[in-house]
Amino acid sequence: MQLAPILLAYRPGVDELPGAAGSAADPHTDRLMTGEFTGAGERAPGARAPRVRRWPARWASRRLFPLLASAILILAGMVTTTLIEPQALGTTAWSLPDDLWGTLLAAQRLLHLNLGGLYTQPTGLITFPGAAVILVPIVAVGEAAGLSLSPQGPNNPQPALWLLAGPYMIAISSVALFAADALAERLAVSRARRAFLTAAGATLLWSVSVEWGHPEDAVALGLALYAILALSDARPARSAWLTGLAIAVQPLVILMVPVVLATLEARKLAGFLARAAAPAAVVLGVAAAANWSATYHAVTSQPNWPLVDHPTPWTPLAPHLAGGAIAGGPLRVVAILLACGCGLILRRRLNAAQRPVRWAHGTLRELLWWAALALALRSVFETVMVAYYLWPALAVALIAAARSWRRLILSSCFAVAVSLGAQSSWRSPWGWWSLMVAGLALTLFLAGFPGRRVRVNWQAGSRSPPRLT
Repeated sequence: MQLAPILLAYRPGVDELPGAAGSAADPHTDRLMTGEFTGAGERAPGARAPRVRRWPARWASRRLFPLLASAILILAGMVTTTLIEPQALGTTAWSLPDDLWGTLLAAQRLLHLNLGGLYTQPTGLITFPGAAVILVPIVAVGEAAGLSLSPQGPNNPQPALWLLAGPYMIAISSVALFAADALAERLAVSRARRAFLTAAGATLLWSVSVEWGHPEDAVALGLALYAILALSDARPARSAWLTGLAIAVQPLVILMVPVVLATLEARKLAGFLARAAAPAAVVLGVAAAANWSATYHAVTSQPNWPLVDHPTPWTPLAPHLAGGAIAGGPLRVVAILLACGCGLILRRRLNAAQRPVRWAHGTLRELLWWAALALALRSVFETVMVAYYLWPALAVALIAAARSWRRLILSSCFAVAVSLGAQSSWRSPWGWWSLMVAGLALTLFLAGFPGRRVRVNWQAGSRSPPRLT
């Protein structure tokens, strides 16, 4: 799967800025806004020719905050895992995320076309193959450099591959920060609030990337957020493909799909679903063809271990598997059904767009809030919880909260508190789980429940959407 070309192809111009008067069909808009031309199409008297910056410079200027946050996160992550935590613990072994190594091994098998081994031990892979695909480049570089893929152990306390895999893993996880900033820009959020949002998002991202080593969750959410951005700018085909890539990497974003579908006209649903299903169907189909039994067991049962991670009140209801594991897959169907309910509620609150126009700000905020609620349902009905499971809902809720300083600061404080509290070793099925669910609910409440009905479309002939607050 080639994620970079699709992300790089998404280069919002002036027409995609909130309230812009131009459109993609008007090539003179940029020059009119800079004063280079008059309304008649001629250069204004005495006007200097504007200095046009190349696209990379423009993009870097607009995405300055996530760029800085990514660099800081990489530096802090590498210093913490290789220096600070080992010294604090009095050991020479680096403090590395164990889960990452199994996915790296799956990526190595994929690199060598050992497709039948994707879901066999010791990879421990239970998500879709896209999680291994995004790590293939760093595995290829590591092998070319002669670095071993052996996991950390008594004979390998400082795996040299981490010096390459760590920065790469954190860097690709940061796609979620870039997507959040792009959505905040689309919502006309001030630069100061965007900077705060990025800082809060990077703080939350520490758990899923540096602490637990699951870049697939961050990459999938980032792609799904870019899909929402594309859909808000009347690009349903691009949105569908981005959604499909997100699902192929980590199917947790399926919870967002009913909310996204709520904004589409009925005649566009079939095409959107077909595109969104294609990437996952391809990568999963290839893996299943190579080893049906292992693929089916891993993907459908979703094993987890209540003696290792956090049990919940739903743990006794889950089917028991060998080795003390239980199946997390069956009860996740409940979360998906309730997410469909969220989509139905949102569809009743929105009027489907009648022509390809961009959404109003209120529409986009409303969709983001319901998407955050849908993602939170996973944590509510999970049979065994891991700390980073809370991250997607918290990250999306903060984007919806960026409409005001008060909401953004309060929701960020509670989101960070929930993320830090989730790292606790407290294993009470009711106590820990109840506090986490309450924290999620409070963060969503502070982010701002959509109060009034909003509309996707606006009067014909209007060149810019109404600004709903």
